Amino acid sequence: MTYLVPDLLAPDLNLVFCGTAPSRASAAAKAYYAKPGNKFWPTLHTVGITPSRFAPKDYPALLSLGIGLTDLCKVHSGVDAELPENAFDIAAFERKLKKYRPKIVAFTSKNAAQNYFGHAVGYGWCDVRESAATSTSTFFVLPSPSGLATRFFDVEIWRELSQAVTP
Repeated sequence: MTYLVPDLLAPDLNLVFCGTAPSRASAAAKAYYAKPGNKFWPTLHTVGITPSRFAPKDYPALLSLGIGLTDLCKVHSGVDAELPENAFDIAAFERKLKKYRPKIVAFTSKNAAQNYFGHAVGYGWCDVRESAATSTSTFFVLPSPSGLATRFFDVEIWRELSQAVTP
């Protein structure tokens, strides 16, 4: 299966960010969080998760920092409301968690987390989903960095995650 933007995963990463699906801009660029106005890359640097501000095309360098990237939907792009029903492949995501065993999974939107957990969630740390696939990971929900979600964005929640992953 060909993904619009390839996973950036390796065994035992400290942190994996999981979004819903790539934007059209990200799919076209074959790079995560590539749409102008997305706060993902500047926020990672602002809160100290990355030592410098990365450009979307630089995303493979995150592996050297122990950070990975994926989405629940790997074969469709666009805003969440435009995705087809059943676009999120939860089973594939759980197989990735079981295979790669990240320490922390940070969902980059409530929608991604709610689709994974199957119920409403708040921002911050989450209870572990009862599944053997995820027994080694802890979960964190971030406000979406998308420009379309600016009214919900709160950098302080990103700082809370940063405190857990940076020395």
